[in-house]
Amino acid sequence: MQMEAPNCSAVGSRWSKLGTTLPVRNVQALAADELTADTIERYIHPDIDAHTVLAEHSDDVPVIDLGKLSSPGSVEAEVEKLRFACEEWGFFQLVNHGVPDEVITGVRRDAEKFFQLPLDVKNAYAQRPGDLQGYGQAFVQSNDQKLDWADMFGLYTQPIQARDMSYWPSQPHTFRNSFEEYSSELMKVADSVAIFIARTLDADPELVADKNVVQILRMGYYPKCASMPEKVLGFSPHSDGSFLTILLEVNSVQGLQIRWHGAWIPVKPRHDALLVNVGDLLEIMTNGKYKSIEHRVTIDAHKERLSISAFHVPNLDGVVSPVLGVTEEKVLYKTTKVEEYSRLYMSNKLDGKRALDHAKLS
Repeated sequence: MQMEAPNCSAVGSRWSKLGTTLPVRNVQALAADELTADTIERYIHPDIDAHTVLAEHSDDVPVIDLGKLSSPGSVEAEVEKLRFACEEWGFFQLVNHGVPDEVITGVRRDAEKFFQLPLDVKNAYAQRPGDLQGYGQAFVQSNDQKLDWADMFGLYTQPIQARDMSYWPSQPHTFRNSFEEYSSELMKVADSVAIFIARTLDADPELVADKNVVQILRMGYYPKCASMPEKVLGFSPHSDGSFLTILLEVNSVQGLQIRWHGAWIPVKPRHDALLVNVGDLLEIMTNGKYKSIEHRVTIDAHKERLSISAFHVPNLDGVVSPVLGVTEEKVLYKTTKVEEYSRLYMSNKLDGKRALDHAKLS
């Protein structure tokens, strides 16, 4: 994977314009009203039960210890566990990740406080036409597609020069500081994880450890749905168009499910962990050895769920090429321009791994 130094002043604007989304009604406000069949109709997913849910495998999601990866005495065994997690699951819980407890506490607190603000205050940070940053939704491309039971808030957080501070809330008053600290700490985590992933591939760490990666944070708010939680989704099935994604569960309400061997596996939130998953661009770089796994979000009948996802992506001007283990290995993916792939991903509705099909060689 080749990465060039970014023009930081233009990065945020370019990412913002990669796709568009249609405005839709605020779901938090909708959920607070008395729901009727007409108001909820666009949120009902008729194929939601197409695949089995295997709750008994919730504890099987691999756990990787960054402390052990960083220790000479345990690194080899933990690297093998990391290789298994990336090959077989595409997801893993990362413990001993090094993000200070006070930073985690602060960002959780301010995410919850933001969504508790009155709607008119939150709407001061609403998405503007043609811009994917801000408070609203994403991936809404038509007036008749099924909608997700969620409100989103997206921020371009790294590099620092790419930030548009007009989208950064001044309420709660600690928001900007807590998200700045969290963003900076996650960059360290992403760098460390990427270096160890390179080690699992016997690849040069320079292929993955570029310091000028882009980071996009997205808060997700999933209101409860008492009337028919089993028929709505907080997020439709999709893989991530990132290199790596790091998710923080804010309030420990279960909802995330990952696709594993044709079934859905609920992921139990761990208060001490960050959940890391392989993105599409990492699947391309590994020539399909590590898979970006489909996942979705289900809705609770009685409790709201909040999460913060951090998408780590190469420089927009970069390219991602398959790294082959042996010369006889068949190349399965094209060399892919990051901007081209990201534009394709962001300008379409979520539909499993369809975006990745465009990067595959026939």
